[in-house]
Amino acid sequence: MSLFEGIEGALIDLDGTVFQGKELIEGTAEAISAIQKSGRKVVYLSNRGNHSRNAGLTKLREHGIDVEKEDIIFSSTVTAQFIKKHYPLAKVWILGNKGLADEMVEHHVTLSTRPEDADFVVITLHDEINYAELNDAFRATSAGARIIATNSDKTYPDENGPAIDVAGFIGAIESATGQKTELVIGKPSCFMVEAALEQIGLRASQCMVIGDSLGTDISMGRMQGMRTVLVLTGNTTQTMAEQAAPRSKPDYVFQSLADVRGEL
Repeated sequence: MSLFEGIEGALIDLDGTVFQGKELIEGTAEAISAIQKSGRKVVYLSNRGNHSRNAGLTKLREHGIDVEKEDIIFSSTVTAQFIKKHYPLAKVWILGNKGLADEMVEHHVTLSTRPEDADFVVITLHDEINYAELNDAFRATSAGARIIATNSDKTYPDENGPAIDVAGFIGAIESATGQKTELVIGKPSCFMVEAALEQIGLRASQCMVIGDSLGTDISMGRMQGMRTVLVLTGNTTQTMAEQAAPRSKPDYVFQSLADVRGEL
């Protein structure tokens, strides 16, 4: 069976798959274009919780990738949608970059004006954090706010290699308050899959997931019955892929997304 046989859509990760930090990985724009020109649908499914879709749209288009805003699904987006749907009157305190707050505002989620008044603390990556911001999240949680995380990834790949991700911030708040995170929205959760499949308009069996992480991308795809493609431009080495447990073992392994183009 060829890689794309029976596949009508691709769920493509961003960090470590399309980008390394701010840099576009060589050949990825051409590979994505080839997938689109083959008539297959593409959505971008990322655990980035500190970015807004508007920022993602700008970044992708600046690098020559043809994309619409609705086809970008960040964990920040899905977290905002979840809170608005299930807790429409909740007040939220943010620990993260501005992109998460932007998604909350766009989805009409109420941002608390005081940490002590928050119903939820939503934690994501914050690469410009200062002590006051960390302490405000501590105050909110200590006052009874429940913790939601956009994702729980330990690291993400930037231009200089692995960088600390959301797990570090979760650990700080949990350790200081004794409270545990109630819900993690990002991959490999069902929340991200449901959002992606609704947008792409296909069944899971008609889709492939392409990503750099065994624990998020590949595990998610296997649980849903998707074809799974691992690229080695991010968090995972060939040895790690070969030694992966069955639940996170990819169907295909390529050096980069650029190599997928040759399978069309």
